[in-house]
Amino acid sequence: MFDFHNFWQAHAPIISILIPAFTSFILILFGNPGAGSLKQDWRQPWRRGISLASVILGLITAVSYLIIASTGQISVYQLSEWSAPFGIVLVLDRLSAFMLVLTYTLALPVLWYASDNWDTRGRYFHTMFHFLLMGVCGAFLTGDLFNLFVFFEILLMASYVLLLHSQGRPRFQLGVHYVTINLLASALFLVGLGMIYGSVGSLNMADVARLIPTLDADQHKLAVAGGLLLFVVFGIKAAMLPVGFWLPKTYAVASTPVAAIFTIMTKVGIYAILRINGTVFDDALAQSILRNVLMAIGLITSIYGVIGALGADRLRRFVGFMVLSSIGTLLIAIAMFSSQSWAAALYYLVHSTLVAAAFYLFCGWITSQRGTFKDHLKVAPKMKQEKAASFTYFIIALMMAGLPPFSGFLGKVFILQATAESAYQSWIIAIILIVSLLSILALTRVGFILFWRATPPEDDQSKEAYAAYQALPEVAPNRNDKAIYALLAVLMAYVVFASPIQQYTAATAQQIQDHALYTATILKTDSQGLPISVQPYDPHYLPETKYGGEVEDPNALLIPDIIATPTLQGEHISEYKQRQIAEQTLQAPTIPNNTQLKPMEAN
Repeated sequence: MFDFHNFWQAHAPIISILIPAFTSFILILFGNPGAGSLKQDWRQPWRRGISLASVILGLITAVSYLIIASTGQISVYQLSEWSAPFGIVLVLDRLSAFMLVLTYTLALPVLWYASDNWDTRGRYFHTMFHFLLMGVCGAFLTGDLFNLFVFFEILLMASYVLLLHSQGRPRFQLGVHYVTINLLASALFLVGLGMIYGSVGSLNMADVARLIPTLDADQHKLAVAGGLLLFVVFGIKAAMLPVGFWLPKTYAVASTPVAAIFTIMTKVGIYAILRINGTVFDDALAQSILRNVLMAIGLITSIYGVIGALGADRLRRFVGFMVLSSIGTLLIAIAMFSSQSWAAALYYLVHSTLVAAAFYLFCGWITSQRGTFKDHLKVAPKMKQEKAASFTYFIIALMMAGLPPFSGFLGKVFILQATAESAYQSWIIAIILIVSLLSILALTRVGFILFWRATPPEDDQSKEAYAAYQALPEVAPNRNDKAIYALLAVLMAYVVFASPIQQYTAATAQQIQDHALYTATILKTDSQGLPISVQPYDPHYLPETKYGGEVEDPNALLIPDIIATPTLQGEHISEYKQRQIAEQTLQAPTIPNNTQLKPMEAN
C-alpha cells in the first residue's frame, strides 16, 4: 500500500517547488483571452480556485516542513540521485522552513485579495504569481550557488511581468529601470560564480565553505573576491544602500497586491546574505571585510530610509522608504555575526515583511477613497470610512514604529540585547533609537495629513466636488480591509507566541553557524571519513560516460558512495566502469551479477 507519509518525507524539499511550478503550467494551459475579457471569461473562476488551492496546499506543506525542521533534522534531496557536490541538492533546515512559512503566510491573503478584481487587469497574473513563488521557494531551498542564480532568474522574470500588471506609463518606465538594474545584477552574479568556481572547483554551498580555507593565497583571494561580488548582487536584491535607490519608486507604481507580495523579495536578498556571505564564506578575511562594511551599510540604510520617509510626497513612496529603513535594521543585526543577533534578525524579518505588506494593501484602501487625491500626501476631504481607516492606520503605525506591545518593539529589543558583545554597541543603540523616534514623527506626519487635517466634504449639491465625492465608494475595495486585518492578526499572534518563536529563531541561528553539521549532512564521506570531493579542479579530467569509451578513472571506487543504488545498477554505468569499481574496492556488492560483465570492444 502506498505510504503517503514516507513519500512526503522522502521528497519533502522539492514538493514545495513543484506545487507552484505545476500550478503555473496548468494555468498556462487554460490560456488567457486578454485583460479586457477576463471578467467575462468562464475560465477565470477556475484560475482563481486552482491558484488559491495551490497556495493553501503550499502553506500546509511549508508548515509540515517547519515541523520536520523544528526537530533539528536537516533534510537533503538529491536531484537525479547524485550526491553533492557532484549533483544538485535541495536542503531543508530550520532557516529554509522558516522562510517558506513566511512566504506562504504572506501569499495567501494577498492572492485572496487580488482574486476579487486585480487579477482581471492584466494577463497571466495567477501564472506569474506562482512562478514568483516557485523562484522564491527554490532560492530558500537550494544548496547550490548556481541553482540559486537560476531561481533568482525565475522569480525576477515573474516579477518583471507582475510589475507591469495593470499597465500604465509609470509602470512601464520604472519597469525598464527595474529590469535593467536586475540584468546588471544577474551579470555580476555570473561573474562572481565564475570566480568562485575557477578557484574552488565547486559551487555546492557546503563544499565551497569546506574548501575555501584550504586554497593557496592567490586562489583564496579570487574566491573571496567572488564572494564579495555576490554580496553586491544580494545587496541589490535586498535594496540596501547604495544600490537600493530603486525600491521606493518602483514599488510605488506597482499594483497594490503586487507591491504587497514584493515585500518578500527583498527578504530573499537578506536570506542570501545570511546564508552565503554569513556561513558559506566563513573565512577570516571575508568575514572581517564583510562585518565592517555590512555594519556601516546597515546604519546608513536605516537612517536614510526614515529620512526619505519624512520627505515623501506619496503614501506608497513613504512605505517604500520605511521598508528601506527596516532593511537597514536587519543588516545591522546580521553584521553583528552572533547567534543572538541573527535570531533577533530572523524575528524582526517576519515582522517587517508582514507589516509592510499590510501597509501597501492599506495604500489601496486610501487610494480608492480619496478620489483624485489618490495616495498623495495632501490635505483632502474626509474619507467616508474615516474611523475604520484611521484606526487601521493607527495600528499599522504602532507596529511599524516599533512601539510596545507589538512585534516591531520585540524585534528591536532582541536586536538591542544582542549588542552586548558588539564593538559598535553605542552606534547601534543610538541609530536604532533615533530611527524609531524619526519613524514615529514620520508616521505622525502622514496620519496628520490623511486624517486630522482632512477637510469636511463638499455639501453644495450644485458643485462638481459634491458629485465627485458622492461617487467615491462607501467602503474599502472588496477583500482589501479583510486582507489587512488577516495580516495584522498574524502579527498579533506573532507577539502572543513570541517565546516559542524566539526559541525557534535562536535554534535556527545556532544551526546556521554549525558548519560541521551542515557539511556532514550534505557531503558523503569515504572509508576514512573524509568528504568526497574533487579539488583542485582539473580541466583535463574527462569522466567516462555511457558513450565516452574506456577511460581509466582512479576515483571509480567512490562512485557507489555518491550515487543511489538504482542509478548504479542502471544502464548508464558501463560494464567497464562497473569492473573498475569492483577492482578498486576489491569487492563487488554493487554489481548486480559479476558474471554478466563482458569485456568492452576496443575503440
